[in-house]
Amino acid sequence: MEPDLKHHSRHHLLAWEEDYAHRGRLWGGAVVDLPPVPVGSLILELGSGDGKTLAALPGGCRVVALDISSKALCLARSIRVDAAFIQADASCLPLRDSSFNAVFAFHVTGHLLADGRRALAAEAARVLRPGGQLFFRDFSDRDMRAGGREVVEPGTFRRSSGILTHYFTEDEAKELFCSFRLASVGTHCWKMRVKGKDHLRAEVQASFLKI
Repeated sequence: MEPDLKHHSRHHLLAWEEDYAHRGRLWGGAVVDLPPVPVGSLILELGSGDGKTLAALPGGCRVVALDISSKALCLARSIRVDAAFIQADASCLPLRDSSFNAVFAFHVTGHLLADGRRALAAEAARVLRPGGQLFFRDFSDRDMRAGGREVVEPGTFRRSSGILTHYFTEDEAKELFCSFRLASVGTHCWKMRVKGKDHLRAEVQASFLKI
């Protein structure tokens, strides 16, 4: 890992550990509309958090869940007891080449700087088997929360907690994972009502195939 990525990784870890320490289980329920994967697949989930995606992954598959935060992993273990859990940075995976049938990267890539996002994409390609699938979801630049007072990089903002969020366009997602074959890409939008007003939530959803 390059020195600047190591420096960012330390700050990234501290921000998430503090967030989970103060707020506990940040997200409830389970992710909906997961793409199908064949029974018996070996699945890697990058950025498992407190287990929201884990709760929705199908039975009959083997799952490895990875997160940078030990506190998040403690929460996720209560969601899926048959999964294997690893504390690691998604941009530097301690995993063998060509190991997995599918990689889920939901709302993890956007919490990295540009170099880290590129490293995550390269690592995902490395650990996937030929013909394996990568599923990506992250917030769109159309989302109500896009923007902020502290701009770290174009389209990337730092919250008061120290956590970074990058807001994607569809073209950015396609470019980031350009070593894969694109299967689908689109922007999913829904409304969130806050203080009597509707606000737009939006995330880019894409799937890719390792060729």
